[in-house]
Amino acid sequence: MDRFELIRRLQAIVGQAYVLYRPDDLTVYEQDALMVARHTPDLVVLPEGTAQVSDVVKVARQARLPITARGAGTGLSGGAIPEAGGVVVALTRMTRLLELDVASRIALVEPGMVNADLTAMLAPHGLFYAPDPGSQVASTIGGNVANNSGGPHCLAYGVTGNNVLGLEVVLADGTVTWMGGRAHDAPGYDLTGVMVGSEGTFGIVTTVAVRLMPRREAVRTLLAVYETVDAACEATSAVIAAGMVPEAMEILDGIVMRAVNKTLHVGFPEDAEAALLIEVEGLAESVPVLIERVEAICRAHGARRIQTAATAEERLNLWKGRKHAYGAMGRVGRRTMMLDVCAPRSRLAEVMRKVLEAGQRWNIGVANFFHAGDGNMHPTPFFDFDDTSPEYARVIGLTEDIMRACIEAGGTITGEHGIGLEKREYLGWMFNERDIAAMKTVKQVFDPDGVLNPDKVFPTGRPVHGDPRAKAAAAAGQA
Repeated sequence: MDRFELIRRLQAIVGQAYVLYRPDDLTVYEQDALMVARHTPDLVVLPEGTAQVSDVVKVARQARLPITARGAGTGLSGGAIPEAGGVVVALTRMTRLLELDVASRIALVEPGMVNADLTAMLAPHGLFYAPDPGSQVASTIGGNVANNSGGPHCLAYGVTGNNVLGLEVVLADGTVTWMGGRAHDAPGYDLTGVMVGSEGTFGIVTTVAVRLMPRREAVRTLLAVYETVDAACEATSAVIAAGMVPEAMEILDGIVMRAVNKTLHVGFPEDAEAALLIEVEGLAESVPVLIERVEAICRAHGARRIQTAATAEERLNLWKGRKHAYGAMGRVGRRTMMLDVCAPRSRLAEVMRKVLEAGQRWNIGVANFFHAGDGNMHPTPFFDFDDTSPEYARVIGLTEDIMRACIEAGGTITGEHGIGLEKREYLGWMFNERDIAAMKTVKQVFDPDGVLNPDKVFPTGRPVHGDPRAKAAAAAGQA
């Protein structure tokens, strides 16, 4: 099938305006928020429903082209980058709320719906969808499913996988099937659990059945200010050890708070090195008791000041500052790289010390804002040179040291951003060859020809960040 015939057939499915093939249009889809890898697709197709996605997949298969599903492009692991070219299936037209069952607390949504838009639609019904990643105002439900995204409030309510009941999926041959469904404990294999977090390598999700939560009677939010990041981490562990699980526990370091203040003027303390943002929800009678206990623990672990939001506006202002932390990093460096690693909560302070030591060793600034309650960390190196500069090898050396520190502490190299192509060459740091071979066997069941989002997750021998430079810099740095 030649290119002109392929374009004609795809236009017949989705309409002429929704098949992009001119170079200027394709450029938009050559990268995601990872920003250090770029690959241009051959075509981009924007379907408006499941049937069109199925037909597009069938035509792409006939043309022997790889297929990459894409949401809003906010991913930070390169998962939506079409490294092998081919057809990008952009799901941003599929934004409908298909069904809302208030009594059963279930909604059916299309994958292109923005996470924050779903939250807004549910508010009049006294419900909410718990996963709330930092990119909530832009990221889509489908992208959240692909990466099993988390967010501040996932400490209490779980990550995306804990809040998805079923998925409608287009498989590699264009077949449409359901995994799971509306039941909270569907019979048979948990294929929904397998699909969530598979980063588009098993199928293309076209409908998501999500579990909804009732809004709590009362909510209180406080900001505990500390002289060190260590103290804030230790307070986090102490609160959980006391038998309480707040809805959210977030840490911001001094670099982040000062940058956010310059951007949003939210009033974070300028002279502190860390702050712990805690939110407690529940019955109106119990929340004051819980917040008093939390405040006492924070003070016992060195909080020099505790600011409790007195109004809904103050609470939203604090969360606005946390949600815009990454965007504010442009104030401290021309380039940034937000990492996504995990450490056991009991070893959080120890790992954070190693993160800061690594930054000093490689002479790269590192800002920190993260989901402290579940140990999901986002160290963010900032610098003023491009990824094409020889100096960029220092950034890679730093990120590798941070990942190793987390693994050695019993953590992981990713918590919610996925592996994509950013971390695929590091998968062997956590799994042996037999482990990876078993994972590849599952991939082959769903995608025997390897056409869905190829070259993602598994090592390929082609490091996206250029290991040779990093190793050379490491050798020089250790000399």
